[in-house]
Parts: sequence; C-alpha cells; structure tokens
Amino acid sequence: MDRRAFVAASITGVGAAALGMHDEPFDLPPDFPPGHEPNAPGFAPDRQTPINTPETFTLDYAPHFGMFRHHAGDDLIDQIDFMAEAGFRSLEDNGMRGRSIDDQERIAKALEQNNMRLGVFVMNMDGAWRPSLTTGSKDERERFVQNARDSVEVAKRVGAKWMTVVCGEVDDNLSATEQTRNVVEALKQASAVLEPHDLVMVCEPLNWRDHRGQFLQFTPQSIEICQQVDSPSCRILQDLYHQQASEGNLIDHMNAAWHYIPYFQVGDNPGRREPGTGEINYANVFKHIHERGYDGIVGMEHGKSQGGKEGEVVLIEAYRAVDPS
Repeated sequence: MDRRAFVAASITGVGAAALGMHDEPFDLPPDFPPGHEPNAPGFAPDRQTPINTPETFTLDYAPHFGMFRHHAGDDLIDQIDFMAEAGFRSLEDNGMRGRSIDDQERIAKALEQNNMRLGVFVMNMDGAWRPSLTTGSKDERERFVQNARDSVEVAKRVGAKWMTVVCGEVDDNLSATEQTRNVVEALKQASAVLEPHDLVMVCEPLNWRDHRGQFLQFTPQSIEICQQVDSPSCRILQDLYHQQASEGNLIDHMNAAWHYIPYFQVGDNPGRREPGTGEINYANVFKHIHERGYDGIVGMEHGKSQGGKEGEVVLIEAYRAVDPS
C-alpha cells in the first residue's frame, strides 16, 4: 500500500473551512478517563472518501477510543474497524471496567474479527488519585483486592491480560519504608487473585509535574517493588512520557527493568502528544525496543497536536515515521 495514497484519501473531501477547527479537546491526553477522550456528543464522520488499507505497523501500537473519531464517528465498533484499516493491531481502553457488559462483549467480538488485541484497562480507578495502598489501611487493601477479583471477570469477557494499577498518593504520616511495605503487601494479595488466571497488573510510575504526590515515580523504585512482591502477576507499565519527565535516560532505565516490563505506553514530552512533537527520539527508542525482541503492546496514551481529520492523519503519519522497518 502506498502510504501517500492513504493520506491523500483521508484528507480528500475535507473543506478548507475545517482546517484548524478545534471542535474536540485534541490536545488533552486520556489520563484514566471514564471511557474515552471527552468529545462533543453526536459527531457524524465524513464518509465521502474511502480509507485505503496500509500495511500493519512493525510495533504493536494501540490507539484508544476517540482518537480517530473524525474518520470513524462515535460508534465504538466503527472506530475499531478504522483502527484495523489504518494498520493498528491493538486497542487500549482505560475505562473498560466501567462499560456495560453488552459494550464489553461487542468490543471483544470486534477485536476478534479484526485480529486485534486489547491492551490495558485500569484496575483501581477508585484508589488512584488519593492516598490508598500507601496507607496500610485494611479497608483500602480489601477494596484493592476486590478490584482484582472484579477485574478477572472483565478480563475474561474482553480477552485482556494486563491491567493498570496506580498505587495512589503518598501518605505524609508514614515513612517511605512503611509506605513501600504497605504497597507491597497489597500487591502481593492482589497477585494471589490474578496468578491462577494468568493475568498481570502493571504498576505505572507517574511524574510529579502532572500528578504531584503520586507514590510510584521512578524505575528503580518500581523494580524494587516488583522484586519484593515476587509474582509474575505484578509488573511495570513503563510510560515513556512519564519517565522522560521524571528521570530521563529512557533506554538505560528500560534495560535495567526489562524483565519486569511487559507493557509500554508513549507520548512525547513536553505536551503529551504524538511522536515528533517533543524531545523524545522515538525512532531510536522504538528501534531499541524492536531489536530487543519486544512483541508486546505500545499504548498510545496521548493527545493529538492538531484537530479534525487532518490531525488524525498527522497522528498516523507520525507513527509511520518512527516505526522500525
């Protein structure tokens, strides 16, 4: 497939008046939303021009719902179909647990029909943005373990393997050692729930510029916690946007934690938009990941630098430009 033909076909029919229109918050990343990117309801896509099918990407990049809404419309299944047509092999949906069973089953069927995988969904949305696992509270720990139990059923229904865990904010009343001990104990108990089902929670370090107060920030800290939990069901979600903001030195850090990283997320820094809009050399980073034999999912957890159909084409082209050959 001639990629230029795909881009031309995508843009054809979009009037000049649409250029620069910002009818969606395209510059906002989907930071654990209750579904998909917040967009105005009732959007109707422009279907005048067919979308040609390019080859699949070398790495398994996973868009999220809302990312190609101007081409595909609001319907979740139409969005999945468009992603497959555009060469993507996976989908990421942070808010999957909050969807109806009917929607979960529809999504799972569409993914199967398109030979696509499902990436992470968030396991503990209710404890992510406050002190929770760090506190050592019995109630917090029981709530977290119940989240693991509930997530098993969702994972089976949608064919998922990985679930994002955010350890919550720091507890100012406890030492770092005590908080680490509390987090490890909660993760051990949840791992015992997930292990029999071959499911994996991936703990995500978050940067303090965007999420000040989060307990888990750094790669060495994440490695230490995984070592203490000592379970195949407890691993690291290495979001390169967050890690560039927190610590940099991305390739060395991922090499140090390679055994514990089954899942990556990306977004350029600063701005948290597609590759090529910030300072991260994603061509080299993706080349390194590919050469190390990584065959997991790379979640596209970021916004777009431009709006409308043009912004969606720019997004696809950005990944084509840095995808390993």
